[in-house]
Amino acid sequence: MASASKRLLKELSSYNGDPNPALEALQPVSEEDLFTWTAILRGPVDTPYQGGHWLIRIKMPASYPLQPPTMQFLTKICHPNIHFDSGEVCLDVLKSQWTPAWTISSALTAVQAMLSDPEPDSPLNIDAANLVRCGEDSGYAALVHYYTVRYAKSVPTI
Repeated sequence: MASASKRLLKELSSYNGDPNPALEALQPVSEEDLFTWTAILRGPVDTPYQGGHWLIRIKMPASYPLQPPTMQFLTKICHPNIHFDSGEVCLDVLKSQWTPAWTISSALTAVQAMLSDPEPDSPLNIDAANLVRCGEDSGYAALVHYYTVRYAKSVPTI
């Protein structure tokens, strides 16, 4: 646990020294709990997510960085690989493709990239995935834009 705390402090210092452009903010929830962080993810430019800001909770296991963190969108979002109700994220980097070379910040960059490139074959939101699978690009973009404007236009506070 001490090595995980040391790693997390190093990652926080690195982020504070060189912030990630994909993020509005990234920080632990408190000085007493280095294993739970919050982030505000920016919507990627030139996508229906552009201009949106999503609050994400990140939980690190005691074995971090050997095991991946879990990420949960607290702000509603419409995406094939994000559960609409729970905010759970399905991304290989946060599961089988995780290595200790990843950081919290770089994993969040991968989450932002996933917004631009959904994987409809491993959906947590079947309705959104079906639109992508059927090539209903304008319908998908309109739905995503609606939820972005409705839930993610203002920057959340952490």
